Amino acid sequence: MAPSAHSDDPHLVNRVGWLRAAVMGANDGIVSVASLIVGVAAAEPSPRAILIAGAAGLAAGAMSMAAGEYVSVSSQADLEAADIERERQALIDNPEGEEAELADIYIERGLSEATARQVARELTQHDALGAHVRDELGLTEHQTAQPLIAAGASAVTFSMFAAIPLIAAALAPVALIIPVVVIVTLIALVGLGALGATAGGAAIVPAATRVVFWGGLAMAVTAGVGRLFGIAV
Repeated sequence: MAPSAHSDDPHLVNRVGWLRAAVMGANDGIVSVASLIVGVAAAEPSPRAILIAGAAGLAAGAMSMAAGEYVSVSSQADLEAADIERERQALIDNPEGEEAELADIYIERGLSEATARQVARELTQHDALGAHVRDELGLTEHQTAQPLIAAGASAVTFSMFAAIPLIAAALAPVALIIPVVVIVTLIALVGLGALGATAGGAAIVPAATRVVFWGGLAMAVTAGVGRLFGIAV
């Protein structure tokens, strides 16, 4: 890993790979299972049916999130690998042209032509492929696709946060399952929004607000469908 000028205050963008998958998994876990429980409860089945539906939603959702993340990020990794291989071959076939292309990139970014060509020459001599991967393709070690990390982060956070409304439903009185699950879920969503914002160095209030809004909307819609048709959805 390259040395940092401020190792005591690392760039938060380095977390983008796993943070996106973790936040998406956590949000999907709590919203989907809470919505499922509320929708089933609105149709007035037995508490046993509610818990079975919630547990099934947790298990299926965690596996689905892991598989979906792995497949999608693997596709991204395949595209990145193909682009890197094309750059590798281009450097063999036309090294002068590739160096000139690198210099043009630096000129567009504000360097003088002489400086840009000098930088391109020195970087090419040091690590030609690395320079093109970084400055032409825009790929860095922190932003390249990592399928297993994304799948694991998504599945783990999905399961952890999906368990929150499920536990709330199991402990709530039968007549109060819907309000208890909704309240607990909204509180958890506030915490999730704040946690994600803190991990990403963003403002807490906007992050928490959008998470709560969309989570609340999902539960409301699902509860409405369950109430309207009187069936588990």
